[in-house]
This record gives sequence, C-alpha cells and structure tokens, in this order.
Amino acid sequence: MMAKKNALGRGLGALIEEAPRAHQPAQNSSVQEIALDQIDVNPYQPRTTFDEEALNELAESIKELGIIQPITVRKTENNRFQIISGERRTRASRLAGLTTIAAYVREADDQGMLEMALVENIQRQDLDAIEIAISYQRLMDECKLTQEVLSERVGKKRQTIGNYLRLLRLPVEIQKGIRMGVISMGHARTLITITDEELQLKIFEEAITNDLSVRRMEELVKELQNTESTTTLAKNDDGSDLTEEYEKLQEFLTGQFQSPIELKRNNKGKGKIIIHFRNNTELERILGLFENLNS
Repeated sequence: MMAKKNALGRGLGALIEEAPRAHQPAQNSSVQEIALDQIDVNPYQPRTTFDEEALNELAESIKELGIIQPITVRKTENNRFQIISGERRTRASRLAGLTTIAAYVREADDQGMLEMALVENIQRQDLDAIEIAISYQRLMDECKLTQEVLSERVGKKRQTIGNYLRLLRLPVEIQKGIRMGVISMGHARTLITITDEELQLKIFEEAITNDLSVRRMEELVKELQNTESTTTLAKNDDGSDLTEEYEKLQEFLTGQFQSPIELKRNNKGKGKIIIHFRNNTELERILGLFENLNS
C-alpha cells in the first residue's frame, strides 16, 4: 500500500513512552508559541478525514478557552515546522482566527515522525476503523513488527488487531462504507467471513437498503451460504449424491418458485423440500404461489 522504509534502531515502546501527553511535556522538547502560517501539515498523517462540524465546535471552544494541550511539531528548513501530532487542533485554531499556537518542538527524522504519528493516532478514539487498520498495517510493514509484538506495544489484544487488519481485505466500496459510517465494525466483521467478493457486495448493498442490524446480517449470511452450498452440491441425508432424476426435480422446482429449492431424501424415500427466501417480499411472493395453486 505504501513504500516500506527502514525502521529506526529504537523500539516502538520508546516512541509510545515519548509521545507527548496533555499534562507532561516530552523529554528534549521545548514549548514555543509558533505562528500558524509557519506550520505545515504532517505528510505522514494516518488520518485523512476531519469532521467539519466537530472542527467548528472545537474552534468555538478554542475561542473561549484557548489551546489546552499544545501540539507537537518538528523544525524543518527555512524556519518552518511540520506537525507530528495535533493537526485537528491546528485546523480548529485557524478557524478560530488565532495567529499563533503553543507547540512542543521535537527533534525527529522522517522515519521517527512517521512512527510517532502512527502510534499517537492509534491511541485516539475518533479514528475510523479503516484508518486504524492502515496504521496497524504500516507499523507492521515499516517497523517489521509481528501481530504479537504489535499487540504488546500498543496495548491491544492480538485478536483485536487481527480483526482490524482483515478489514483491508474487503472490497474498496465496503471500506469506503466503513469510513463514511454507512456500516459498523460489526457489519464489516460479518462480511469478512464471506470469501466471494460479489456476495460481499450484494449483502453490503442489502444492508444499506434495508438498514439491516448486525444480527440480521449474520442470519442473512448464513442463509445465503447454506443456499450456495446446497445448489452447488445436493446431498441425501445419508451423504450420497441425489440421483439425476431428483436433481432435475430440484432444478424444476427452483425454476417454478424462482427461489433456491433444497431437496433431501434418504434411501427409504423419506425426505423434505426446503424453500429458501431472503426477505419478507420473497416470502409473500412464494405464499402467493401456493394460494394460486389452491384456487
């Protein structure tokens, strides 16, 4: 996704310990009042979207109370500075009409800046799930960390990290939906269990259209996966294939009802016919067919 860079010799744990806190300046840092027009954005910023309404609310707060927590920057050429952490506060300060902002000035090269920005952002509560997943992936790729080591360094369970990383396997359309808040992390984790991309997108669209809950989506996935397995290979109760005659009957019934039909029977001839439906509309259509037969 992004070009890999050599990790610094120091460990990620040191970076976390050195990350600036609201109540305590980092070592080897100094707080200065810096002109906002001298500050450039962080080119390694993992966060790519900023909620406009939230920024305006923060700007109003800054007008009333000022900046409570200084941002963190590094000095670059021509007496300019780059943000290590605090881009949201910087944007809001500009909206509030401030001309300067309090900042910790740190020494950091490009790789150190990348790592500090990633770690600092992972600890935030307002990143979307995809931004978090990308940050985890970059720390693993560019700092050569395993999931187990990363789990220890950022204080998250390995399973939690794995769940986030699996989101990056989803189609781009679904990832965009997660970022926009169209579907939740719970919905996304259900979609991850599906290997067929076309089916993932189909259920994703249905979840949006019908405002499906996570539980309902899980049920739908099970239904569709069961349907898919029975249409690819019909089996008797004793595990043997249906005879050609019964396979043709199953296909005929599927065509008549325009819904997947599952035909099961044992060697003694006893069995059952299962008609699958995906929603209330399909159920009503099938019931209507039975009413026509009775009339």
